[in-house]
Amino acid sequence: MHNILKKMFQHGTVTVDYPNKPIKSSFITGSPQFDYNKCKKCMACTSICPTGAIVFADNDREKTRLPAVNLDECIFCRFCEENCPQGAICLTNRFELAQKSREALRSSPLYIQEDEVNGLEYELLGKQLKEKVYSRFGKSLHIREVDAGSCNGCDYEINALGSPYNDIERFGIHFVASPRHADMLLVTGCVSRNMEEALIKTYNAAPSPKLVVAVGACACSGGIFKNSYAGKNGVDRVLPVDVYIPGCPPRPQAIIYGILKAIGRM
Repeated sequence: MHNILKKMFQHGTVTVDYPNKPIKSSFITGSPQFDYNKCKKCMACTSICPTGAIVFADNDREKTRLPAVNLDECIFCRFCEENCPQGAICLTNRFELAQKSREALRSSPLYIQEDEVNGLEYELLGKQLKEKVYSRFGKSLHIREVDAGSCNGCDYEINALGSPYNDIERFGIHFVASPRHADMLLVTGCVSRNMEEALIKTYNAAPSPKLVVAVGACACSGGIFKNSYAGKNGVDRVLPVDVYIPGCPPRPQAIIYGILKAIGRM
């Protein structure tokens, strides 16, 4: 016990001050940014993008079609930055990208065919994020993490939330072993065929009202596995999603930002 107390005094507080203080680090990889003064519309970025996240979209300010990024599909791989002949693309340090709507992450319209919802009931597809949810989850939250077919990258970042550096429990947020004790499902992966039924059963087991947060590019859109025969192209093809957290994988602070945004504390 003496040695433990000694180490505590030696190391002091190691928990980061985020979100009270911003994270400033050159090691953070965030969303791409375009310099349209340099861009020659050579389309090298669109052809090299492994997920098709870079598209040509209408730009109201420039009154023309310019390259832009669908952040729900972007995996922040730097291929566009490295292969742009004009050097018109650079990856920023902006990681606070979570949105309550997938359309808010996109530069091009999102089209979903009616047959893609797999016959789920209308009430299952309805949004459940209401003001009463804010008031209920404002001070405490219990989360069940669900791996619905991920590469484990996002899961490693979620595990880091419990470290002394991030310490998500300081917000009154705890991870639980059973969905019956959960207020929120934190879902990773593109939702593979083998995990679709398990994910739906987990959702149904969680008491209402409940929140669903899609973590990572795969959970948001299918990511690198988009349009695969074995995947569902994201969680919102199976369940109603309240918050989308893009990234491949999103850093722990980005996940904290998305969780707090889901419960109205950001």
